[in-house]
Amino acid sequence: MECFKHGEITEFIQWYDTDGNIINASDGGVIFAEGKYHWYGQALQAKPMAGNGNGGQVTVTGVVMYESEDLLNWKYEGVILPVSEDPESPLRAPMRFERPKIIYNEKTKQYVLWCHYVCYPGDHGTAEGTAEAGIAVCDKVNGNYKWLGTTRPLDKKIVQDSTLYKDDDGTAYFIYDRNQIDENGNDDRCLYVVKLTDDYLATTEEYARIDAAFWREAPAIIKRKGKFYIVTSGLTGWDFNQAKAFRTDSLIENWEDIGDPCIGDYTKTTFNSQSSYAFKVEGTED
Repeated sequence: MECFKHGEITEFIQWYDTDGNIINASDGGVIFAEGKYHWYGQALQAKPMAGNGNGGQVTVTGVVMYESEDLLNWKYEGVILPVSEDPESPLRAPMRFERPKIIYNEKTKQYVLWCHYVCYPGDHGTAEGTAEAGIAVCDKVNGNYKWLGTTRPLDKKIVQDSTLYKDDDGTAYFIYDRNQIDENGNDDRCLYVVKLTDDYLATTEEYARIDAAFWREAPAIIKRKGKFYIVTSGLTGWDFNQAKAFRTDSLIENWEDIGDPCIGDYTKTTFNSQSSYAFKVEGTED
């Protein structure tokens, strides 16, 4: 294996799969299953800005997946959750499966995917279909996922950036950026943690509002030595900003602000990037 055929760790270059195509798996995650790592995300296609000022990045392909044994060389596995050409389909392209995340349910033997769903033509909004939590399932990690539909947890306020977390005891949580207008007309936007049902297909009424994570997005969860951490980004659109992390002993209890987790980020822009997902390297102690 040519260890650095993709460039040194400090280089900023394109990353290609084993077929020589640029890896296109935006804002997804990595799951270890069947002895391999599986990297999944949206296959993005640029979209002109819409007349109402929204737009950005949409998919006309769907959620794709790659597999690897070494986290360096990735083989394209194909589309696991495709869009549709049917104008009546909820998956009509162009659309968005933003922040797709997959966890495995040992009880049901299913891989469960949650995402931030935005319907055709892929513009963010507050109307039904423009800011939902989407759910899909499959009995094989790299199989064809079945679309189950959408939901808005708790009191039907809109869903934006989100992630999934599965704890050591098998309990799963949906963490999302929840946007609502308070009684004074102010935008009371904050991160929420909601416990899922045992089959991971719906939310329960057990939740926590992370008051410290006010006006934050792009949550990525890490558990270390019994404590939970969420790394987040500020809300500045497409502009880079300073990361901020929060810590707690329990996902649905008090969270404390512990500041910027980035060491050496002298420009305070999260190294010109944004958090999306954190995962454990198999076989390592910590």
